[in-house]
Amino acid sequence: STQSTWDDRYGEQALAEDGEGSGMSPNDIFSHFFGGSPFGGMFGGGGGGERRGKDVGHALPVSLEDLYEGRTKKLSLTKQVLCSTCGGSGAKKKGTQTKCAECRGQGIKIVLRQLGPGMVQQMQTTCPNCRGEGRAVDPKDRCGTCNGNCVVQEKKILEVHVEKGMKHEQKIPFPGEGDQHPDIKIPGDVIIVLQEKKHDRFERRGQDLFMTKTITLYEALCGLSFPITHLDGRVLLAKTNPGEITKPGQVKAIYNEGMPKHRDPYNKGSLLIQFTIEMPEQLSASALQQLAKVLPQPTRVDMDFDEQDAVECFLHDAVPSSDRGRGHRHGNDSDDDEDGGQRGGGGAQCVHQ
Repeated sequence: STQSTWDDRYGEQALAEDGEGSGMSPNDIFSHFFGGSPFGGMFGGGGGGERRGKDVGHALPVSLEDLYEGRTKKLSLTKQVLCSTCGGSGAKKKGTQTKCAECRGQGIKIVLRQLGPGMVQQMQTTCPNCRGEGRAVDPKDRCGTCNGNCVVQEKKILEVHVEKGMKHEQKIPFPGEGDQHPDIKIPGDVIIVLQEKKHDRFERRGQDLFMTKTITLYEALCGLSFPITHLDGRVLLAKTNPGEITKPGQVKAIYNEGMPKHRDPYNKGSLLIQFTIEMPEQLSASALQQLAKVLPQPTRVDMDFDEQDAVECFLHDAVPSSDRGRGHRHGNDSDDDEDGGQRGGGGAQCVHQ
């Protein structure tokens, strides 16, 4: 049967830089992509009409760069073809192939299997003499090239054109490139199914590309500028206007720098960038004074209470409740022991006035 010369391991590691990939079981791949396997019998295309060979699926891992720019990859297949010496008859001369005597040309045999005393099971098996073909050639009359098998193995190189904008799990058919056999008139297809590999910087979201970027608090408040190496090697200089504020978790877009649309490559999505702001661990007193001059002052909450009676609580890094009894303490432990104060990382250390 048709087999790919790719490494049988399925996944990212199966694709080397020269475009090699991995084969998949036809049943597995068609169960996944076509909702069931069409290979219930020896041949596909049941019903009336000419017999058609079965389709064979192969997974081709591709990078995001391949899908962005387009690539041509070569796939080496070993396929089954009719023997050119005997024309697929399996015999040295025409007319020497006769009906199989063991199965009477049916290709199957009925055998009885003893299950127990008085219990017999009738089973249908492929005829071992003609291998289910219904005809056989005397050993002395068999073709020397195919040894009476009617077919030989042939290496075939397919050029797979990965077009710009193609997607994960998109199928590329090669009609008639499946296995050949004397009993079928139309060979099946070889179907390549693209498998997008995970990228280290970008994530594809439809026609958009998505990435994350960590910036400093200074950049978030005063404006930012940073380079991005795109999938085609171009360097984009992403920047905001001076004084433009970037908020935590905010997503900004660079239009027309996303993925190209398949068969309309000049129509591109956006490059989306989500920002994470790296906050400083601590600020000096002088820095606080400088910030107080330029940043708006916090709004004081008007509440009817006596400030002298309020309990002052300092906030700390939170510790999960399950860890509170494992020796995690914040603030002054000795004061906690003496005053019966809070332990653990509940969130605040309270001091009674």
